[in-house]
Amino acid sequence: MSEVSRRGFLSSAVAGGLVAPIAAPALLRLRSPVAISSFNGLKAVEIAWQRMTEGWRPVDAAVAGVSVVEDDPEDDGVGIGGLPNEDGVVELDASVMDGPSGLAGAVASLQNIQNPAQVALKVMRHTDHVLLVGEGALRFARAHGFPEVNLLTEAARKKWLEWREKRSAIDDWISPDENGEHGKAWFDKYKHKTGTIHLGAVAANGDVGSCTTTSGLAFKLAGRVGDSPVIGCGNYCDNDVGTGGGTGRGEASILINSASFLVQQMGLGKPPTDACLAAVQRVDRLTKIKRLRDDKGRLNFQIQFYATNKKGEFGSASTYADQFAVCDDKGPRRVDMASLYGEPPPK
Repeated sequence: MSEVSRRGFLSSAVAGGLVAPIAAPALLRLRSPVAISSFNGLKAVEIAWQRMTEGWRPVDAAVAGVSVVEDDPEDDGVGIGGLPNEDGVVELDASVMDGPSGLAGAVASLQNIQNPAQVALKVMRHTDHVLLVGEGALRFARAHGFPEVNLLTEAARKKWLEWREKRSAIDDWISPDENGEHGKAWFDKYKHKTGTIHLGAVAANGDVGSCTTTSGLAFKLAGRVGDSPVIGCGNYCDNDVGTGGGTGRGEASILINSASFLVQQMGLGKPPTDACLAAVQRVDRLTKIKRLRDDKGRLNFQIQFYATNKKGEFGSASTYADQFAVCDDKGPRRVDMASLYGEPPPK
């Protein structure tokens, strides 16, 4: 379906000294809303899609979708159950952006609040700010009635303790296998362990909204903030173009301003998948530190990007082969990503 121009036009017809009124801007109509997300967002995109069919604004639909993942204690990268920082404290980050208004809200290093994306939505709608952090973000959440909860589940606590035991042979934490070969393998598994959900939403009229929420890098330094709450890095949208966001190594995403780059590439005419591949290639080009590459010279971490445009087209790309979630009138499903290396991530 061809895109209808959003620009209104002046239709002037002089009849009896009267000028016809300015025509209202034509609305783009899609066959269906579209929601796109990371692999762990299959239920989230279904909920977001349903909310948009009910008339919800895309940003509210996106937050409703990701809240399901934030509430899932089995997902160790988002909300309750998220893996803690190196001190055993769960710190959550989230951001939202609303296409029609151009406004955004975000929180970072938020403790004791299960749904940071909902708090970010309050920041966008109830303040003149974009980003609140730490204790200030917590006080703001309390003021808006969010209950404080213990975010560290028993499963996450055990993973943190095992990490403490295996992370080093020179501190006083000792694992049962004395940091042997098995311990190194476990540590390597969590070397770049990330967990995030991004959700981009396009309503049937072409309006867009987006959200990213995370517990961040597993066992990070206290106070570390990745790309998820940084508008233009882990999350961005433009109501004239579409949405973009990412998951994976946040530091790499920050260094290329990935989300705004994705939307910019689509604004220049690239399809969503091509825009995502361009972002992965940009990460590859700008990653110059040897410790971030394997013995074949390839990036040794996973990063994933997601994009939708106003026409309802969507795409995703990553360093290594992966899948993403999408929902439209065909229902929720997982789809293979394009990838830089075309093979599974290294073990």
